[in-house]
Amino acid sequence: MKTNLPESAQDNNEDKNILRKNQQWKTLRFYQKTDTLYQLTFSFCKRFLPLYGDRTVDQMVQAARSGKQNIIEGTEDGVTSTEMELKLINVARSSLQELRADYEDYIKSRHLQLWGKNHPRYIPLLNFCRVNNDYAAYKPFIYRWTAEEFCNTAITLLHITDRMMCRYLEHLQKAFIEQGGIKERMYAARTGYRRQQDELIKRLQEENNELKAENERLRNELLIMKNK
Repeated sequence: MKTNLPESAQDNNEDKNILRKNQQWKTLRFYQKTDTLYQLTFSFCKRFLPLYGDRTVDQMVQAARSGKQNIIEGTEDGVTSTEMELKLINVARSSLQELRADYEDYIKSRHLQLWGKNHPRYIPLLNFCRVNNDYAAYKPFIYRWTAEEFCNTAITLLHITDRMMCRYLEHLQKAFIEQGGIKERMYAARTGYRRQQDELIKRLQEENNELKAENERLRNELLIMKNK
């Protein structure tokens, strides 16, 4: 007697994973850039800001740390909650925007130059920051850059990182619309399981009826043979 699941029930198993595949945050390029920004900001504050009596130091370091830590927490929570991942990545963005404002304020208050598209060093710096994610590429310059060079490097890196995070958020939003959150996935999984069980019970009932009919046919044939 066949007891295999119907093909349609087997196919449904493929789409009923409740937990999302975990995104490895270490491989995200924008996370790598935020980790670099944290280390650069720590070095910047050590070189160019007073060690004591200036709250800006704590604010900048904490904003840089919040940027990268919320990415870690968001991607980890994203296994069960796309909503939470969206929320925490947005928190990370806000922290990094705050950090960018601090660098821009430093430039303005010290009457330094914010490099724009017409600045001769803007395009080379932009290309450098686009290509290099890891702190190792920036480390040789942290004691050589002037405050202006340091700020413009960090600001450029922050702009690039923000655009990358925006694209990632768009990807998450699209996935949420198409796949739903964990409640929707749990409902789909449960519904799929019940449908499989219903189809299996129906198949078993049909096979049982066929066996009963076959048994009745054989019984009648046996009676006919006995009466001959």
